[in-house]
Amino acid sequence: MYDLSSKFNSFYKSCVVLPEDIQNELHRKKDLNLQRLKDGLKEYNDENGTSYSIVESCIQGSIAMSTVVQNEKNDYDIDVAIIFDKSNLGSKGSQSTRNMIANALRRKTKQFNAEPEVKTSCVRIKYADGYHIDFAIYRRHYDYISNSWIYEHAGSDWTERTPKGLKEWFKIQNDFSKGKLRKVVRLSKMFCKSRNSWKNMPSGLLQTVLCDEKLQNSYSRIDELFYYTMKEIVNRLESSTSVIAPVDNGRDLTPRNSDIQKMNNWKNRLKSKLEDLNVLFEEDCTKNDALQAWYGFFNHAFWDEEKEDATDYAFKGSTKIVHPFADTEQFIDDLFPVKKQYSCKISCTVTGNGWRPKPISEILKLLKNFLPFNFEIKCIMEYTDCPKPYQVFWKVKNVGPEAERRNQVRGQIFEKGNSIIEHTNFFGNHYIEGYIVKNNICVAQERIYIPIGRRGKNEEF
Repeated sequence: MYDLSSKFNSFYKSCVVLPEDIQNELHRKKDLNLQRLKDGLKEYNDENGTSYSIVESCIQGSIAMSTVVQNEKNDYDIDVAIIFDKSNLGSKGSQSTRNMIANALRRKTKQFNAEPEVKTSCVRIKYADGYHIDFAIYRRHYDYISNSWIYEHAGSDWTERTPKGLKEWFKIQNDFSKGKLRKVVRLSKMFCKSRNSWKNMPSGLLQTVLCDEKLQNSYSRIDELFYYTMKEIVNRLESSTSVIAPVDNGRDLTPRNSDIQKMNNWKNRLKSKLEDLNVLFEEDCTKNDALQAWYGFFNHAFWDEEKEDATDYAFKGSTKIVHPFADTEQFIDDLFPVKKQYSCKISCTVTGNGWRPKPISEILKLLKNFLPFNFEIKCIMEYTDCPKPYQVFWKVKNVGPEAERRNQVRGQIFEKGNSIIEHTNFFGNHYIEGYIVKNNICVAQERIYIPIGRRGKNEEF
């Protein structure tokens, strides 16, 4: 793998890790709104003749684990646990307790654009600039048999859960990895937040649990550590999208269909962008190829600003090394539910430069596994056992730094009938996918790889 670890470390330190002043601001907002809640609760008690009081509070989530990243700007999620004595709440249910907390906050947040929102697992207040604070509510009682406090969370019902459990678990795991786990989690979150168009991506908690589960701790280089951990996460999600909490009696973190969809979105987008990094393993990969590849992965201006000697760049006379491009790729899961009930087969023939049409497998054997430029490729959906009627959709994805430089990544999905014709224009391990869609469900798909070699001195045709 091309060693770009020095640039990667610079990217991590300057563009991923949240600056200390912003971290301090998040803690200040937490303290400010916790005090607002306490003041509102006192006012609520005075009006209603009650005596509810918060006996404990603690920070939770990504701030507690210090995994908040710069890509979450204007979307910072501040999680705060507030804890009551069970005897103080009496028979008050979880829903009515959340309503009471919202009532108390409403009294002291009238300057906010939106009123406190009662959600299933918390009460949320939103800042106009995108910040939001989630107050998760707990009650506790002392268990003399175990000689410890028992905590219950106010969700759809009161359920046993430890407010500090995840924070303590993460500290142990991160210390064991000598800090590598936190780095990988932060980088994963940078990726998941890298495109505004990417909706329904997994929460930081889900990413954290899988990063820990699949952490490739044997790698010392940060780029390799991250790359190989993400590869293992894709493999894991190919076999199962279910995630179990490492604390709280192993509760299911993906119980809803929407949770499964988020995991599939992560898998598909991560898998595709990892394929774009294949150039890093080519013998003739240049530094500029590597810079372009990581730019395509993270979609971050850092890589665009890394300038190298223009003589190392394929387009002579240009001083622009990394080229921004339109990330137009679509994923079949975003367009249709995927239930692979049938099979399909795509035939692919190649012709050009005096060659008669031949199956791509034969051409690749003759030409050392790469196609030359300016050849014609024809793909036909030759067979499917899916009964008619159905539709055939196609996706053409140009992979690699040259596609990004030329702003020709493509990857849109279109209905184009039973066949599609393309041409070999520039190097990269490209591919064409075909999909069978019946009753608005993708029921079969197949991929054909289209590896195109480089021009010039590295060409071996």
